[in-house]
Amino acid sequence: MHSRLSKAGGLLWLAPAILILIGFVYVPLIQNFGFAASEWDIYSGTNEFVGTRNFELLLDDPIFWRSLGNNLLYALVSIVFQVGAALVIAALVESVRNRRTRNALRTIYFIPSAISITVSGLLFYFIYEPNIGMLNSFLDSVGLHALAQPWLGQESTAMLGIIAMSQWQGFGYSALLFTVAIQRIPSELYEAAQLDGIGGVRRFFTITVPLVREMSGLMMIVTISGAFQVFNEVMVMTTGGPNNSTQVLGTWLYRNGFVRNDFGYAAAIAVVIFVLSLGIGLLQLWYTKKRRVEV
Repeated sequence: MHSRLSKAGGLLWLAPAILILIGFVYVPLIQNFGFAASEWDIYSGTNEFVGTRNFELLLDDPIFWRSLGNNLLYALVSIVFQVGAALVIAALVESVRNRRTRNALRTIYFIPSAISITVSGLLFYFIYEPNIGMLNSFLDSVGLHALAQPWLGQESTAMLGIIAMSQWQGFGYSALLFTVAIQRIPSELYEAAQLDGIGGVRRFFTITVPLVREMSGLMMIVTISGAFQVFNEVMVMTTGGPNNSTQVLGTWLYRNGFVRNDFGYAAAIAVVIFVLSLGIGLLQLWYTKKRRVEV
């Protein structure tokens, strides 16, 4: 009887949070699937059911496919830098024996993550400025004038410029999380390996990488999900230009919904973002759980 009362009391405390979650997350999520199957004008209030037409239009929309490609490129680069490189840097920082130097390095790497994405975007916007920007000025000063170009003004480099900014801004946060995971590894393992004559690189791959697998899996999910929800970076730096070359799913959704007033089509794009993020997240969770069982 006492156990049942305790469970009921726990559910009672959880009820407000559950109701808020249902009301502000799951109900709108379900409603969005209905909006994706309609032609909806939010300003006039007209709503006409069109079935799968919005999704059929997506398949024939070249800008949608370009946006999806940009998101995939963003995800790939983010995995390399915010998972792979961040783990390497975190391991190198933790290998520094001097405590003050180690703390200073952690701070240096984390500072960009403390800057908002909007501020970071504006900062890099001026760095990339073709006439007085720091990047082109640096290239001129070292005799590489031929490499100077309008980084955000041409299709071939604009998206790469945005991705570079985002990696700079988010790298420190990923490295900090890996630092916490590495600190939880028993130091006796490293000491035993060192006594056995195992080098630093081998210790990294045989001790660090396997024992931070759960954090690596979490970072993969967070990084990939974040890559499909990119918005601020593009809006601040290029607003999707030039010639829609830097459109991502989030900005293309915004443009169709709030500029073109085609909220049904925008809802269809939102469904794609949700399905991709959910599918990749579940796949990564399954893979991480499988590896944990094997170990």
